Amino acid sequence: MYHRFNENKYPSTNIQLEIFKKQLEIINSENLTFVHPSKLKEQITQNKKQRKILLTIDDGLLSFYENAWPILKAKKIPFILFVNTREVGTYNYMNWAQIKELSKEDFVEIGNHSHSHEYLVNETPEVIKKDIIKAKEIFRKNLGTNSKFFSYPFGEYSLAFKKIIKDLNFDYAFGQHSGVIDDTKDLFELPRFPINEKYGAIDRFKTLVKTLPFKYKKIIPEEKYLIDENNPPKVSIKFYDNIKNLNQINCFSNEENTWRKSNIQFINDSTLNIILSGKFIGERGRINCSLRETNNFWRWLGIQFVVAD
Repeated sequence: MYHRFNENKYPSTNIQLEIFKKQLEIINSENLTFVHPSKLKEQITQNKKQRKILLTIDDGLLSFYENAWPILKAKKIPFILFVNTREVGTYNYMNWAQIKELSKEDFVEIGNHSHSHEYLVNETPEVIKKDIIKAKEIFRKNLGTNSKFFSYPFGEYSLAFKKIIKDLNFDYAFGQHSGVIDDTKDLFELPRFPINEKYGAIDRFKTLVKTLPFKYKKIIPEEKYLIDENNPPKVSIKFYDNIKNLNQINCFSNEENTWRKSNIQFINDSTLNIILSGKFIGERGRINCSLRETNNFWRWLGIQFVVAD
């Protein structure tokens, strides 16, 4: 997941263009296949041995159009550009003529990123639904159709938000929790690795392209929106039975706004409890679990919680 390109003032969402070019070279050297958005479901369920990558860019910022788009266009690299419709044509954002230019290419998908890009997860279902319906109407007016792909603003969602996206006939929804997509993942809670100046350095990127999925049956709690009564959450992961060396897993979490190694407890060979030592504070709570495989590969699973205002 990318946002800005060569916008040095915003390191938390920016990537330097020369670094981006090197990342594309690494993807190629690792023999990763770029996923065409229209074939995402079949790529998840078929040819599972082939490692693949789907590029996504959030917000439709002008720096993407000016700096990264010419590179992706020349190489015909498929990607999803997620657009929040309120900002289209405003300062530092792409306009509809530019977005239409991209949409004409068969390797480009223009995804829906809401209308307002506000903290919708804190709003009532009525407010959320109204915002998304408005974005869909603007998509149809300007592009002739709405996308089947949705990206939650700030990667934040609740069970109610997720149900709205399903009911409004989207097929996929992406968060911002890190992880690898596979056939066990909920299509409305798809993970992405955020890439920026801090988390897009070449050494880290080389590690990211060697990540493998953690296949799990269920994560408890299903509700990722935390109010005071359910914070800290009682987290349990039910993995599939055939994961080798699962007992060597390591998890880290940021309760009380401090990253630390999590206290973990196996209930049986495939069920893991993560015991948090305090509440998640701030806007988000995160848990990341990893397991080293052979040949410098890693299994990776990220969980993101949203802390209510």
